[in-house]
Amino acid sequence: MNQPRRMHLFPLALLRISARWPRALLLWGVLALLASPRLLAAEEPAVTRPFGIERLVPFTTSRVVGSPDPPLPYQVKRVFAGLKISLPLTVERQPLSDQLITITHDTSGGPSSIVRFPDDPQVDHFEVLLKIDAGVYDLTFHPDFPHNGFVYVGSNGPSGGPSAAKTTRVTRHTMDREPPHAIDSKSETMIIQWPSDGHNGGALVFGNDGYLYVTSGDGTSDSDTNVVGQDLTRLTAKVLRIDVDHPDAGRAYSVPKDNPFLATPGARGETWAYGLRNPWRMAVDRPTGQIWVGNNGQDLWEQAYLVQRGDNYGWSVLEGSHPFYPDRQPGPTPFTKPTVEHHHSVARSLTGGVVYRGTRFPELQGAYIYGDYSTGKIWGVKHDGTNIVWHRELADTTLQLVGFGADTHGELLIVDYQGKEQGAFYTFEPTDTAQPRPEFPRLLSQTGLFESLAPLTPQPGLIPYSVIAPLWSDGASKQRYLAIPHRPDAKHPIGMGARGWTFPDETVLVKSFALDVDTSAGPARRWIETRLLTRQQGEWIGYSYVWNDAQTEAMLVDAAGTDRELVIHDPAAASSTRALTWHVPGRAECMVCHSRAANYVLGLTDSQMNRDHDYGGVVDNQLRTLEHLELLKLAKPLEQYEKLVDPLDPHADLEARARSYLHANCSQCHVSAGGGNAQIELEFSTPRDKTKLFDEAPVHHKFELPDAKLIAPGAPERSVLLERMARRGPGQMPPLATSVVDREAVKLISDWIRQLKK
Repeated sequence: MNQPRRMHLFPLALLRISARWPRALLLWGVLALLASPRLLAAEEPAVTRPFGIERLVPFTTSRVVGSPDPPLPYQVKRVFAGLKISLPLTVERQPLSDQLITITHDTSGGPSSIVRFPDDPQVDHFEVLLKIDAGVYDLTFHPDFPHNGFVYVGSNGPSGGPSAAKTTRVTRHTMDREPPHAIDSKSETMIIQWPSDGHNGGALVFGNDGYLYVTSGDGTSDSDTNVVGQDLTRLTAKVLRIDVDHPDAGRAYSVPKDNPFLATPGARGETWAYGLRNPWRMAVDRPTGQIWVGNNGQDLWEQAYLVQRGDNYGWSVLEGSHPFYPDRQPGPTPFTKPTVEHHHSVARSLTGGVVYRGTRFPELQGAYIYGDYSTGKIWGVKHDGTNIVWHRELADTTLQLVGFGADTHGELLIVDYQGKEQGAFYTFEPTDTAQPRPEFPRLLSQTGLFESLAPLTPQPGLIPYSVIAPLWSDGASKQRYLAIPHRPDAKHPIGMGARGWTFPDETVLVKSFALDVDTSAGPARRWIETRLLTRQQGEWIGYSYVWNDAQTEAMLVDAAGTDRELVIHDPAAASSTRALTWHVPGRAECMVCHSRAANYVLGLTDSQMNRDHDYGGVVDNQLRTLEHLELLKLAKPLEQYEKLVDPLDPHADLEARARSYLHANCSQCHVSAGGGNAQIELEFSTPRDKTKLFDEAPVHHKFELPDAKLIAPGAPERSVLLERMARRGPGQMPPLATSVVDREAVKLISDWIRQLKK
């Protein structure tokens, strides 16, 4: 008997016992049964709201792999494959031996260790020579080590109990000259130290002159908080040069008589060069005596310097060769430009290297080999003492590069801090150019992302999406798709977050731009450009395709990018048209905005994606749909996720609209450790009193505004932020990717500032 017929039997059953029940009770029972939620549920199941996409179509057609550029000359090969060392930091040869020494860090934050192992391809063991209760960064051997056994160690840690201030220090230890060449744990002697809590330096080399060179950073976190970069009265932000063989009375070193600032009032005589933010690794080239230092920049630039006597490297008036805080007081000597400098589009945490003097790669003889911790790229540069004579990228790896060294034969060693092997050593091997490489698609139709280009129709496996507050792109409309590679056994491949989500390798983000172009037949919506952002080997890379006039194909743009001159239909213009230079970004330019601080992916964030999207007739919340497709996992109820508001929605709260616009267009740089050194925090979730925005004096240009503030509440005419938005050219914001003022946004921000209470 089916369920509806059972429902009809309930009143009959009641009638059979009605003779024994009062009529009122009988009536109450019938009504109660008919109103029962359980019975109603059994009668008709609850209707479930449809998802935007009911079933995920596996995406398997992508041909966006490899690179359109020629292969680099080298790739890396692991050495000492049987050696299991966690978090190695550097590698040095123990003099007159076949032994190598490295520093390791403890994953739990415990003591650092100095360990030793044989230079043997089959090595599978190491010995711990010394544990030090601090973060050890570097070590070097005294030039007369065979006779005195002196080892010098650079470290940073508390100088007392847990609450004590951190100190960078150089200590001397003694190693036995006879087997087993142990380090005497009681031999530690303090050489020099200074307060430092971040950007600590501690790299060490002995120059050919016999003096010990030591690096120090600015001792703080970002933006040279204590303003020490140009201060000669302190030991911070410098390369120091000291004599450890002829110490003064009462200390373990003396100052060489030819150091450059001995006659400068108040200057620390130990100073050899200054103006460094966060030096990481120093090396000396024995044949030439050249000393190289790698330096971590902050917002946009990474540097390496061929160190010369008395150099001033500019921090924090400059970041590399670029203005940072130009109003800060410079030191007494002129600025020296970096020997090499890399934008954050290709390098984000530079690791200083070594000068190659091996025999395996003759073409690298005399080249300073250095790399980048974040991107895994490795470069080489040759310098004749006056000029660079050769400079090129050598390899692009997936390693977390923390150091370079040489084995006992002088051949290159590369230290990987925490890669796939949780720390390992590598070297170069020539790239096999005969090995077949995937042909990178030069045409958009070859990418495997679209079923057709006319009309533009994506492959079924692409997932459309939209954001709440779009980035301003000179008035262009955009169409966005997400392509996740098919992995049958991988659930929830997307990692959510307030900043850019994380995605697996071979993910492709697709964004096509359209403008109303003036044609001979009148205004028409035309595709201008399609950009791809793809993740390969743990790194995001951007590619751009420019559409032809017939709208039938788009061609890959060269690495440098290009410009297109367009005539745009604009009803607000006097002639209903206006000229527009549309800039197609180069591959490196893409990564300026898609920065480390923003976690590379801009629109794909919790607060931008928490919105309804029309999936071709079915409207659903994007987070709900993506969870249904098992692409992500919601950690809390949907209504608890933050969401922006549409800046153009006149019914929304004015401040929420303004803050959403600033979040979408500015916060990828203007966040902690981002690309904007104005120190403002423009994320939507940042409390107003933490934004460092209101009634704050600008640290850069004031544009001749009266009593200028970043935002002057109640006074748009005194607000530098608004001035930058309303101009194009020097000082404009955003600084890239736009040549047209967003006038609706200027009005929005102006209205917001005007109603703010003074």
